[in-house]
Amino acid sequence: MGFEYLTNVPLTQAREDYLALLRENGFCGKIERIPVFESCGRVTARAVYAHICAPHYAASAMDGVAVTAKDTFGATETTPVKLQPGQFIVLDTGDPIPEGCDAVIMVEDIVKNEDGSITIHAAAAPWQHIRQIGEDICAGEMILPSNMTVSPAAIGAMIAGGVLEIEVIRKPIVGIIPTGDEIIPPCTDPKPGDILEFNGAIFSAMVKSWGAEARVYPIVPDKFDKIKEMAAKAASECDMVLLNAGSSAGREDYSAQVIRELGQVLYHGIAIKPGKPAILGCKGNVPILGVPGYPVSGIIVIEQLLKPLVDCWLGVPAAAAQYAKATLTRPVVSGLKYQEFVRTRMGCVDGRLMASPLSRGSGVVSSFMKADGILEVPQGLEGYEAGAEVNVRLLSPMEKLQNTLVVIGSHDPLLDELADMLHLENPDLYMSSSHVGSMGGIMAIRRGEAHAAGCHLLDTTDGSYNRSFIKKYFPKGGVHLVSCVGRQQGLMVAKGNPLNIQKFSDIARNGIRYVNRQNGSGTRILTDYLCKQEKLDTASIYGYDREELTHTSVAAQIASSSADAGMGIYSAAKLYDLDFIPICIEEYDLIIPDHAWDTPMVGQLLSILKSDAFREKLLRLGGYTLENPGEVIPI
Repeated sequence: MGFEYLTNVPLTQAREDYLALLRENGFCGKIERIPVFESCGRVTARAVYAHICAPHYAASAMDGVAVTAKDTFGATETTPVKLQPGQFIVLDTGDPIPEGCDAVIMVEDIVKNEDGSITIHAAAAPWQHIRQIGEDICAGEMILPSNMTVSPAAIGAMIAGGVLEIEVIRKPIVGIIPTGDEIIPPCTDPKPGDILEFNGAIFSAMVKSWGAEARVYPIVPDKFDKIKEMAAKAASECDMVLLNAGSSAGREDYSAQVIRELGQVLYHGIAIKPGKPAILGCKGNVPILGVPGYPVSGIIVIEQLLKPLVDCWLGVPAAAAQYAKATLTRPVVSGLKYQEFVRTRMGCVDGRLMASPLSRGSGVVSSFMKADGILEVPQGLEGYEAGAEVNVRLLSPMEKLQNTLVVIGSHDPLLDELADMLHLENPDLYMSSSHVGSMGGIMAIRRGEAHAAGCHLLDTTDGSYNRSFIKKYFPKGGVHLVSCVGRQQGLMVAKGNPLNIQKFSDIARNGIRYVNRQNGSGTRILTDYLCKQEKLDTASIYGYDREELTHTSVAAQIASSSADAGMGIYSAAKLYDLDFIPICIEEYDLIIPDHAWDTPMVGQLLSILKSDAFREKLLRLGGYTLENPGEVIPI
């Protein structure tokens, strides 16, 4: 009777069982701290927050002159204003705005006079052509969430935000042990019977492309004690081990016995072709994968069984396989016992995608180099006839899957925390939020541009939030209003409240520099409403038309002393160590359209909203009340 492998486990079951066993043994990614300059391509271990604002000072956005806006009021084409040298300061793009100046006039908009004065023909608006502190990034804002691959642009953003070191997932070290008496180092003149050792080079390149480090050990002869000694050494020095060759049924195939003596063998024999002799074992929490010596078999095995381990270690989602319908040019016959991987060359002929099977030998490594796709024949199927339409996995994906939850609307720091928690719980999911105000969010939902919108719109007729706006803008329904949080709105002022601002109407006092939110935001609607209630003339409030897009950017202006007061939420004031004068508790809810309601992304979001972890995080931020987060509000 011929040799039979101990197991013939379906690939999916083998992969799941192997990961489960390793996790039970404590297999997981390790963390290290590295300079930001060296972080490109690495995976963040924790969320990264800005240490400073970018820019960290009020900067000129143009070449020109810095002025006090009041000095220019009244200037027109017919009534120009002349400014004397003491009334303006020449500066270049990027220069700090001098003390006492609050506007920049572009050099092309001034006329230089012989006496050193300048003439202008248009009034300067307060803060025109000035890059505000935190215009790009505000201190305390999240730059990158956890388990995110660092891009070159992200490096720039982190440095701009004062972050010079970050914690990343350490690259796992994969030890590769080539074995065999016939294996020799690469050379140009091998003798008959010599086999050049190139599997180590192939496997090294593969694991490096997945984000791991490779360590290829010297070739070990087919002697049990030598293989065991090298495997034990590699298991003590590496995070994963590939024991290459010796997994089949030959008289000197010792891999299974070596792994069993070092630790345990979960499976010896997987129902795939090529690659059926694979061994799934471990020494403690270090996986030891027995890989067949034939290169194509080895490539299939480590792609299907090692890559999931690397992805698990790094905490990144597996790249989605891309498939396309194609027509076979030749028949493919397959055995019933195995799931078979057939390499194909492909091309488009008369509008149809054609697939031509390549040589199926396990040792024909060039077939992988030439292949445009892989036909996966399921276990239990005898194959396909020529002319059959089949699904082929593309080796060069035609498109990348997009799993991003798009949130457009009112800003709140909790959105960043939700995005982090969403990605931590499911690395396949991401969240992108844009801050355009509550009304902007409603319009985005109406246009079908978002999965959710943050909203806190006050109905000034009855003091309620959001419901009347849902009825107005969605008269036929089609959306869900989901309870999120109650949050404390109030005036943010400098630490110690040096100007003794006690109530909302104080923003109209002489000498108070106000900073506002943009039109359409819920905070702006609330502020306009309070001004009306207090009978305040907004035109008399200095800086009322100075707009920022987020609560944290308003807080940043006050913390940097470029403004004295601004409406915002308590958590933003706390973040910047500002004093806070409470005004009211408002409802901050999420609008979710029907088309997104049953998606996994929204389901995960609602689950997080209802979780204790979310509640604890929000309570630590401060200024929030949570009654029924994640529950649908009757309209």
